[in-house]
Amino acid sequence: MPHRRIYLDYNATTPIHPEVLEEMLPYYTEYFGNPSSIHWAGRRAKEAVERARAQVALLLNCHEEEVIFTSCATESNNWAIKGVAAALRNKGNHIITTQVEHPSVLSPALYLEKFGYQVTTIPVDSEGMLDLQQLEEAITERTILISTMLANNETGTIFPIDTIGEIAARHNVLLHTDAVQGVGKIPIDWKELQVNLLSLSGHKLYAPKGVGAMIMRKGKIYSYFHGGRQERNRRAGTENVAGIVALGKACEIAQDTMESEGRRLARLRDRLEAGIVQLGQVRRNGHPELRLSHTSNVTFLDMEPGPLLFLLDQEGIAVSSGSACCSGALHAASPEEGCGPVTHVRFSLGRLTTDEDIDRVLEVLPRAVQEVRDAQKGKAAVAAGAEFAPDCE
Repeated sequence: MPHRRIYLDYNATTPIHPEVLEEMLPYYTEYFGNPSSIHWAGRRAKEAVERARAQVALLLNCHEEEVIFTSCATESNNWAIKGVAAALRNKGNHIITTQVEHPSVLSPALYLEKFGYQVTTIPVDSEGMLDLQQLEEAITERTILISTMLANNETGTIFPIDTIGEIAARHNVLLHTDAVQGVGKIPIDWKELQVNLLSLSGHKLYAPKGVGAMIMRKGKIYSYFHGGRQERNRRAGTENVAGIVALGKACEIAQDTMESEGRRLARLRDRLEAGIVQLGQVRRNGHPELRLSHTSNVTFLDMEPGPLLFLLDQEGIAVSSGSACCSGALHAASPEEGCGPVTHVRFSLGRLTTDEDIDRVLEVLPRAVQEVRDAQKGKAAVAAGAEFAPDCE
């Protein structure tokens, strides 16, 4: 009899919360109006959009007019980087980011190099943390933007965005943060942070895919969606009303449950890690303290990538592999580990994760790890035998 499926890949995406789904469904059927229409159907949709805007603003402690709805964080990240670059081209052409950013930050930044912009990518240390002195020393008189994530999607390491904001402000440089993994997981006080632009995504906090937001302070940034006058003439396009309603409800739920859920998931994560380290030849990745409560990233130092995740999937356990060896946030912690084949596994827990799920993982994982290790020993023995076999020709 197949075991119940266990989903431990919440950093990739989350299931829609039942209350979120219930809230959004009427806006596909009964309340389907265009928010730009002035009649009763449009007014109802417009009210829903503005109510959701207030819910997002409450979670982040920002002004409602600073919330701009987008299709996803990728759009928000592209808009932040390209919009600032276009608006401030006369001031400078230098952008600073980090080597561990999501592709939706790194790709648009590097794309701008084709048009004469210069991009500096700052590395992280063995705990996935930025060297803030190195970050500040990278700033030049031509620097117009710093873009750093709030929390790393692979390791869960939380960057000191408050201090980074102080550095940016001291040098009169704008700061953008990709806060996708942090929103709804850790408290974010927009009014206390010296951040100019913040990106978030609905499907990372139990809303559907296809909706996100940009939190934007007053200032000059070019729009690159042109057409209608939606979102106070900052982002053209008919609003995804149902998705926006869902995002608002998800933020409301996060506001009410963040603290208790964080404690619960941290307990489950610590139980999981305690069991994993007993398997030997395991390294925990990321900062030991400054990290998200629901994320655990481990490296199995003695096995090639691929087979372990396959075996876990066969048992109905969904986890994720990390980045490539010796790159970004999963850089080897010490030189003697080298850059040989290793297996990175990210376990990201969420609302539906239970103690029984952790028990099941800790039951299956030792068997799967041993199977991979035995198979590798068998391959090594065969290879050694072939190397020393007599020449029969």
